Amino acid sequence: MREDLEIAKRILKNESISLVIVKESKILYKSSAPGIRGLIEAIENLKDDMHDSSVADKVVGRAAALLLAYSRVGGVYAEILSEEGMKALKENNITFEFERIVPIIFDKSGREICPFEKLTSNIKSPNEAYRRLKAKIESIRRSKP
Repeated sequence: MREDLEIAKRILKNESISLVIVKESKILYKSSAPGIRGLIEAIENLKDDMHDSSVADKVVGRAAALLLAYSRVGGVYAEILSEEGMKALKENNITFEFERIVPIIFDKSGREICPFEKLTSNIKSPNEAYRRLKAKIESIRRSKP
């Protein structure tokens, strides 16, 4: 798994993507989708194949950490990790590395807390987090023309 995390980190740093998932030295998934959308799509596409995989992501907050726990990944690398994201990874026994730790994840404007972080702030269950976040992403998709 250590080797998979190194592969995932290298790809994340060298390509214009925001998420990469590696398992048994094979790239399972890459995404340049912003926010947690790429992670939700990976979960929908890969399902159980994510178990014990290694994930490299640009930004991991509480929402992403709970999704990673839901997927039972083996290891995570984050360029930016929030304190709540780190707490959720620890609570779910997921090994992790990061470049930079931040108190909170902000939305695109940089002025408000990320809406997905707000949504998961009081959720402990990775299953509940997945259900709520998936529903939120679907409602955003439906509302866009």
